[in-house]
Amino acid sequence: MSKHLLLGQTLSFSGNPLTEHWGDVTDFDSAGGVLIDGDRIAETGNGAAMQAKYPDAAITDYGDALISAGFVDAHMHYPQTGIIASWGKQLIDWLNTYTFPEEARFSDPAYADQIANRTLDLALDHGTTTLTSFCTIHPTSVDAFFGAAATRNMAVVAGKTCMDRNAPDDLRDTAQGAYDDSKRLLNAWHGKGRAQYAITPRFSPTSTPDQLNALGALWAEYPDCLMQTHLSEQLPEIAWVKDLFPDARDYLDTYEAFGLLGARGLYGHAIHLEDREVARLREVGAAVIHCPTSNTFIGSGLFDLMRLAKAGLQVGLATDTGGGSSFSMLRTMAAAYEIGQLRGTALHPAQLMWLATEGSARSLHMNGQIGHLGAGAMADITILDLAATPAIAQRSQQAQDIWDALFPTIMMGDDRSIADVWIAGQRYQRGESQ
Repeated sequence: MSKHLLLGQTLSFSGNPLTEHWGDVTDFDSAGGVLIDGDRIAETGNGAAMQAKYPDAAITDYGDALISAGFVDAHMHYPQTGIIASWGKQLIDWLNTYTFPEEARFSDPAYADQIANRTLDLALDHGTTTLTSFCTIHPTSVDAFFGAAATRNMAVVAGKTCMDRNAPDDLRDTAQGAYDDSKRLLNAWHGKGRAQYAITPRFSPTSTPDQLNALGALWAEYPDCLMQTHLSEQLPEIAWVKDLFPDARDYLDTYEAFGLLGARGLYGHAIHLEDREVARLREVGAAVIHCPTSNTFIGSGLFDLMRLAKAGLQVGLATDTGGGSSFSMLRTMAAAYEIGQLRGTALHPAQLMWLATEGSARSLHMNGQIGHLGAGAMADITILDLAATPAIAQRSQQAQDIWDALFPTIMMGDDRSIADVWIAGQRYQRGESQ
């Protein structure tokens, strides 16, 4: 296969800057190079040295742009793309007013295909190369999402959302139906190409104990799958869970009691955790997913990132579209910074970039494969223009170092800041699949 050398500023990580000093685990080269061989990164290093070493490699020179691993969105709802930025509701009302009517439309395979393709193109336009998505109860919604991802050769995680109570009639399945549909879809898609299946109970209030038990049994049969759900997003939700599960020790126990707590579990939001929940999540090695734009947009609360990171939990970062108000992981990083400030910690740009790449990849148990700018990783790469708009450019001109140059793009950037995207070693052409 032909080799392709990307030249520009490069940023990669050798450790976790949330638990180690960021300066000890970052590798920045102002004149770096990334060698792509086939669908993988073969080597990174000094650009000039790599040009001399590989004289026959095709070259794309990005100048002062920053070459990063592609962004990894660890929690979102592709069926909510059409209702993103809907006004004025908190979680339960928002679900009933906007989410459930929209999700009912995904019984139509053509509509599911349309939104799946739209969502993936929007993600790529914003530099996101991996999505972790809830689908709807309709198997067609799962097939549409995985099929659209396969045409782009994207690494994605998704699953059929299971609900058998506290949802409209046309969005409820059964305990047995959830098990049967999920198992069939899992066998059809999990590990096929770059697809990973996630067993997906929406959250405890919309699943009976019988359904939670059935999905826990399925996970026990297929322990290499991920499991995704929601946890402790809003205080009224937590009170509702206590009413529905009066014998549970806490919200997390409503999953643990049915076999839905484990190392490959992804627990979205996790804002209002009790000490026992934090200890158990750490003990089993599960991941919590920070959804900052959603948490502020729907009024859920302020995620305590540093408390959980210092407690030893895996933390990923996510847009949570459409409860989240942006498809951009740059905007999501900015929101994480703002919430960190309100929590008393000013997150460094290295920590934010790590969360959007390596951190989310670790949460998905795909570290070293995605979200990583190093040899052996899939060549999913995002190129950031650090002067994409006049406002950003005039600020970056005064930068004293890379962090001073990068931070304005994190805070003010959007899809205009994405100079280029590579998926599995192939350059993504915007609008090509739309």
